[in-house]
Amino acid sequence: MAPGEPVYDEIAKRFGTDILNSDKTINRAKLAELAFDQRRPRIYELNSLLHPGIIQRYEKRMEEIAAGEPDAIVMLEAALLLEAGLRRRFDRIIVVSCKPQQRIERWEKRLQVDTDAARREVTRRMMAQAPDEAKIQAADYVIDNSGSMEETRKQVEKVFATLREQTKIVASRN
Repeated sequence: MAPGEPVYDEIAKRFGTDILNSDKTINRAKLAELAFDQRRPRIYELNSLLHPGIIQRYEKRMEEIAAGEPDAIVMLEAALLLEAGLRRRFDRIIVVSCKPQQRIERWEKRLQVDTDAARREVTRRMMAQAPDEAKIQAADYVIDNSGSMEETRKQVEKVFATLREQTKIVASRN
């Protein structure tokens, strides 16, 4: 969404120049307010502008990685993967989840806002996503991020070790 990128002008045109900072970069917080506005949500409009370019960049990057290291394990963070209809483009899906109250507490801490503001923002954003149950059902692996950092790290390491083992099996067949 940086100035000069193909989608920049279209976002500024559709969402207005009020979303621009003084240096003409997009103020993501202001854009999010419009995109997730409960009276007139525009997240699907924003996603329709962003997703084609994101997918194109992702596919190009995957081709580059595969050319250099065919057995590489590449992880992509994509909160709206299911909503964008991208499930089929990935070999494995890992869902990271936590309890709803933890989302609110983490948002509150990260952005230094009060609990009510954090709850409104988390709720607003979650309304634009598939429910956790649907994500978990679509997942090959689920990492529960409700515990300590160390507990989460152990789960990540276990999933990564499994993926490594699967990569070795596939590589040995080729």
